[in-house]
Amino acid sequence: MANIQIVTDSNSGITQAEAEKLGLSVIPMPFLIDGEEYFEDINLTQTEFYEHLRGDATVSTSQPSVASVTELWEKLLKQDCEIIHIPMSSGLSETCHTAQNLAKEYGGRVHVVDNQRISVTQKQSVFDAMKLASAGKTAAEIVNYLETTKFDSSIYISLDTLKYLKKGGRLTPAAALVGSILRIKPVLQIQGDKLDAFKKVHSLKQAKQEMVTAIRNDLATRFAQFRKDGEMTISVAHTDNYAEADAFSKELQALFPDVPVTYVDPLSLSVSCHIGPGALACTATRIYK
Repeated sequence: MANIQIVTDSNSGITQAEAEKLGLSVIPMPFLIDGEEYFEDINLTQTEFYEHLRGDATVSTSQPSVASVTELWEKLLKQDCEIIHIPMSSGLSETCHTAQNLAKEYGGRVHVVDNQRISVTQKQSVFDAMKLASAGKTAAEIVNYLETTKFDSSIYISLDTLKYLKKGGRLTPAAALVGSILRIKPVLQIQGDKLDAFKKVHSLKQAKQEMVTAIRNDLATRFAQFRKDGEMTISVAHTDNYAEADAFSKELQALFPDVPVTYVDPLSLSVSCHIGPGALACTATRIYK
């Protein structure tokens, strides 16, 4: 079997400790908080991140440095291996394109997957890659599977506040003011390459109903055959909203008993900094069996 090393970034939600146990490498995403650089899961925990966010710190995302990526690759390549690198979606960051350009210098030994995933869906892609490698698939076969199935996933996200969309320039102040007055709680969606509006509701209860309806529709249409074949999973993600996420996961498992709820994880901090705390999300994702 070919020696394949898998690399991802912390947007997958895989911690450094988990990565060490699994034999993976996770590149920590950098953040600028009030002008100071932090690295996710290195010197920035989930708790600390939300403390900064709630304290109205100026928080922005950044790409991993070229050196941090290439030094890791070169260290791994000394093991006479090929690398499968699974970064966050190219539609949400330039991180993927940067890695693809860097990989051109490594003679085909580094394969950067434009998998169009983030958070729990990106995590699933990493675990799919591990299964494929264990099954004896080549690096090219793994890349082909991940890119062929990249759109076999949906994410729906209910926001608790419009404050952070406004702060990040993704919503005009006037629209945020009107939304706050009307107590609008938007439901967003990620379908592959971008974060888009999906529904406007007025309560978390309504938001959960809309997300459940969307997941039910996806499972009955786009993913119907995958569901029949036992290739679908549901996951829940959140931004500092642990109790609601746990309760929602139980609701979803009761509603869809034939589709396992696999993960209940914090959302990627790269998404969280734009939507703020209190968000709740659910996903339907195809898995490799």
